[in-house]
Amino acid sequence: MASRASSEPRAGAAAPAPDIPALPKLGTTWYRRGVPYWLCRARTTVFLLVVMAAVCFFAISLYRGFSDEWAPAVRTAAAWVQAAAAAVALVWGFVKQRRAHRAALLDPPTPKQAWADKRDRAGRAPGRVALGRGLVLIAAPVLPAVAAYVVGQLLAWTTVREYPSEVGARRWMERQVSTARSAGR
Repeated sequence: MASRASSEPRAGAAAPAPDIPALPKLGTTWYRRGVPYWLCRARTTVFLLVVMAAVCFFAISLYRGFSDEWAPAVRTAAAWVQAAAAAVALVWGFVKQRRAHRAALLDPPTPKQAWADKRDRAGRAPGRVALGRGLVLIAAPVLPAVAAYVVGQLLAWTTVREYPSEVGARRWMERQVSTARSAGR
């Protein structure tokens, strides 16, 4: 994970500041990282906590409905296996998301790329939802582990110091300032 100092503008002579680009979900609050920025981050975190709780409730309810027909000994053994699998999946999702975050910090998107990525994800969402509905029934026996993996990824995503889009926007602004300086000479 990059430190906050790695994405901040470097000290130097004053140059004309370019317009602060708006980023998905953060607007222009990312630049000063004041109260509005942290309110945006808190709003996202609270929303994702609600989503994670709903996903876990759904996964456990569906699993219980699926396993109610089993013998008590089989159900108990399966529950222990499921708990172990969920613990492993939670850690695996967290670690995988952190690695992806580190990789994204090495090559952060520009503000334009961040918006294009958001549009691409929004365009793929309806198809993934339709596919997911069918797969949920097939995956019912392992759904708690799948839910734990998703929770691990979301936890890792919401607990980062700064998003790659912020780093990319700061670097983009630095390039704009250095271009303006060199054009002014």
